[in-house]
Amino acid sequence: MLAVTLIPTLRSTLSQQSEINALRDHLGQQRETVAAMQQEQRQWDDPVFVEQQARERLKFVRVGETSYTVIDPQAAPAGSGDLKIAAPATVATFDGPWYGQLWQSMVIADAPAKVAVKAPSKTPAQSKPSTPSPTAR
Repeated sequence: MLAVTLIPTLRSTLSQQSEINALRDHLGQQRETVAAMQQEQRQWDDPVFVEQQARERLKFVRVGETSYTVIDPQAAPAGSGDLKIAAPATVATFDGPWYGQLWQSMVIADAPAKVAVKAPSKTPAQSKPSTPSPTAR
């Protein structure tokens, strides 16, 4: 009879103890999160850090400075002096519902553009405009 009354109480005590341990672990993780957020807040209070973030994230520059942005530095080898011109996208007509046209435009936009490499060339000589005939006056 004593075992019948003690077993549920002991089981309840053990489950509550494991729940307390889990809550303590969770509390420790929350404290670490709060400490990290407070550290980040202290960083954002520093004007030098704010300026650095504005320069990196928003590409801000001071008056008189010139900003340069490198776009895909892996695309061109360092020694190539050839002019690269993007090839025009092929236009495909799609006679379907609007959602099909929308999907087709997303597929086209997702495809990488092919880049044609061309050497600089001279522009062709322009033709001279024709002189008006004497009878046109």
